[in-house]
Amino acid sequence: MDIKGKNIVVTGAGSGIGRALVGRFFAEGAAHIVSVDINEANVQETVALFGGTAMTANVAAEADMKRVIEDSENEMGAIELFCSNAGIGMGPSEQSPNEEWQMSWDVNVMSHVYAARHLVPQMIERGGGYFLNTASAAGLLNQIGGAAYGVTKHAAIGFGEWLALTYAHQGIKVSMLCPQAVRTAMTADAETAKAASVDGMMEPEELAEAVVKGLAKESFLILPHGEVAQYMRNKTDDYDRWIGGMNRLQLRLYGGAE
Repeated sequence: MDIKGKNIVVTGAGSGIGRALVGRFFAEGAAHIVSVDINEANVQETVALFGGTAMTANVAAEADMKRVIEDSENEMGAIELFCSNAGIGMGPSEQSPNEEWQMSWDVNVMSHVYAARHLVPQMIERGGGYFLNTASAAGLLNQIGGAAYGVTKHAAIGFGEWLALTYAHQGIKVSMLCPQAVRTAMTADAETAKAASVDGMMEPEELAEAVVKGLAKESFLILPHGEVAQYMRNKTDDYDRWIGGMNRLQLRLYGGAE
């Protein structure tokens, strides 16, 4: 996909990856961008920096997602690229409260489902469209110290695969953005970022560059951290060895009885 001239929606656009995507997409010549975030002050700041339209919404609420899609299409015409980028990191273990697991599911998975539910029929009617869904390398490799995060990001990738394989013949394209650690509010806590940042911390603007290149190729997986592809191969080549290695990393990072 060539970003130039496209109408785009970006959720989670109030900071971090979402804000960097908005800035880069406008630099690439996007026609119009609707920036969406749960934090009104943050999303207004994004629009003040780059232009476009600000909308406030909770992506975990289907009614909000439906409204964003309807209002965006009423304002700028067809949504040609929907970036379902908003995410949340909570629920470090099986002992985490049910509320943290449910919130992780609603934000990290169901927001993608709601976007597709209300946009796929319209995209198909006009010949196609594109979804860029932000997942994580954790959705391919899991997340030490982040049970709900790793599980829900796996599910997000599973839904993206299903969306692509079900509707490819009707012009629906999907890319899954799967970075390791990126310098955002989510990774500001050193303990939270400990496992994800073993290969360093990427700046959001650097990630946005990888996204533009991945969209140009229309790649299903966009991997800003090149190491992830090899880690995936290691995992599938010898699952037991990979789990052993991840357990050793767990012990090195967080300690525990051998």
